[in-house]
Amino acid sequence: MKTLAAITGVQGYLPEYRLTNAILEKMVDTNDEWIVSRTGIKERRILKGEGKGVSVMAVEAVNGLLKKTGSAPELVDLIIAATTTNDVRFPALANIVGHQCGMKGVPGFDISAACSGFLYALTTAAKFIESGAYKKIIVIGADKMSSIINYEDRSTCIIFGDAGAAVMLEANTDGFGLVDSYMGSDGSGEEFLHIKAGGSRTPLTPELLNLGHQYVYQDGGPVFKTAVSKMSEAVNIVMDRNNLTTDTLDWLVPHQANKRIIDATAKFAGLTDDKVMINIEKYGNTTAATIPLCLWDWEDKLKPGDNLMLTAFGGGFTWGATYLKWAY
Repeated sequence: MKTLAAITGVQGYLPEYRLTNAILEKMVDTNDEWIVSRTGIKERRILKGEGKGVSVMAVEAVNGLLKKTGSAPELVDLIIAATTTNDVRFPALANIVGHQCGMKGVPGFDISAACSGFLYALTTAAKFIESGAYKKIIVIGADKMSSIINYEDRSTCIIFGDAGAAVMLEANTDGFGLVDSYMGSDGSGEEFLHIKAGGSRTPLTPELLNLGHQYVYQDGGPVFKTAVSKMSEAVNIVMDRNNLTTDTLDWLVPHQANKRIIDATAKFAGLTDDKVMINIEKYGNTTAATIPLCLWDWEDKLKPGDNLMLTAFGGGFTWGATYLKWAY
């Protein structure tokens, strides 16, 4: 039988500090009812502490994953990390994690596709396994969004949280694993969701820092509309290609961007609420970490052979959908 890349373990890590809506009410002009009605979020986790970057959460997730799956670090063939908020411009988060988790000499690299990053990384990793190049790959989705959020901007500070998660991918010949993926992007979406400065085009200066150009900017209307359209389109394309129906699809695992986006995407796919993984109320939008966090939360409800549809939309614009058969 064809070799597929199967998820054989998943582990998440959440910072202890809970930024609740009640706390946000004291920081910006907002309230719990307004936040919940527009986003579905009640609280989000924030990584506190001097000098603590996204690698803190990624390392915790990977160490937990290695222990959980009984995997020796030296037997991992490759590390791919999806993040928008690496500790530093370089080295890559994957390199930092590999070093701190005892995977000396193991190749690693990062993928930058914003909230779609985990799906892009997962699909890339699967190709390495399908080709026979590698047998055991760790895929990380982690972001410290609090490092790039302006907590005086109520349109963004209510949405994002910090978290890290990782999955183990291994070769499988029993029909379990990633079956199909579809991905897309549209760079014209930059004007609606971006960080204005800090890259090679517009290096940060004291003046730009004072203007807050180091923070996320989002024009919510176009982002919402495009997210629903593209996530729904991606899901339907993959379902049609694989003859999946609402009856044969067991779970939709959507990026946790906004409860209204999740509901609209599920509706377009014809799926009832009991088939949709949602945990945005607890964690907010953790960017590249949301999908593996959902898998971690629902792990004990999954069984071998379950049909899962993962879908995401992110800045770029980027989007995609991945169909996989759960392996354990």
